[in-house]
Amino acid sequence: MEISYKLERFEGPLDLLLYLIERDRIDIYDIPIVSITEQYLNYMNHLETDDLDLMSEFIVMATTLLDIKARMLLPLEEDEETKEIIDPRAELVARLLEYKKYKLMANELAGRYFDAEKVLFKEPSIPSEVAEYREPANLDELFGDMNLHKLRLVFDRVMKQKDNRIDKVRSNFGTIKKEPISLETKITEVMAYARKYRKFTFQSLLERQATKLEVVVTFLSVLELMRIGKISLVQEETFGEMLIETLEEEGKEETLDLSDILDG
Repeated sequence: MEISYKLERFEGPLDLLLYLIERDRIDIYDIPIVSITEQYLNYMNHLETDDLDLMSEFIVMATTLLDIKARMLLPLEEDEETKEIIDPRAELVARLLEYKKYKLMANELAGRYFDAEKVLFKEPSIPSEVAEYREPANLDELFGDMNLHKLRLVFDRVMKQKDNRIDKVRSNFGTIKKEPISLETKITEVMAYARKYRKFTFQSLLERQATKLEVVVTFLSVLELMRIGKISLVQEETFGEMLIETLEEEGKEETLDLSDILDG
């Protein structure tokens, strides 16, 4: 009986074998090796390609099929350990099953790619005032165990020290007032100090300020730098000193963006 089928472009010998098996609805675990070999060789006779690598793959598979066909004619071997009969087709079946699995996965991905082309979406068009909105800082989350009451105690203690240093007699004399310092300038100074020393006490930072006004502005600067995530405040021991630590990596200093502070 003459075998005829439409010649198609196959990706390789396993693709051709799988096509022949599925076309004739053959049980892949019980391949009629004689029939499949004849059909495969018939295709090989009509194969025309300039791709030597592809041609060599088909030739290797043809050799494999002929080898399996010859072994099927001989008495079947028995596994020495399990005492089971060794099917000469077993290795070929395993390769076909693995190839079929990957082919199905490839078809599934190709289908998803095709469906994805049909999906329409709209670029987000968020108003600038909404995009620039920031949630108000949650002071409980920001400070954690370091609540404002503890900071206030340190602040009041430093302010009291400033009062005690005032000479009651000389304070009545005329004084030369220093130019008020801006919050922006003080934030920059505190950040520079933090970058230099990396970790220091909150109290020591306040104590090095010359006037009450500078203490107040420094206190506000610390709060702002904590809010924008430049420094953190921790207390390593109960009733211990409150420590300020910079959150920037050493040597990777970033420009301070104080626009929202100034606008506020």
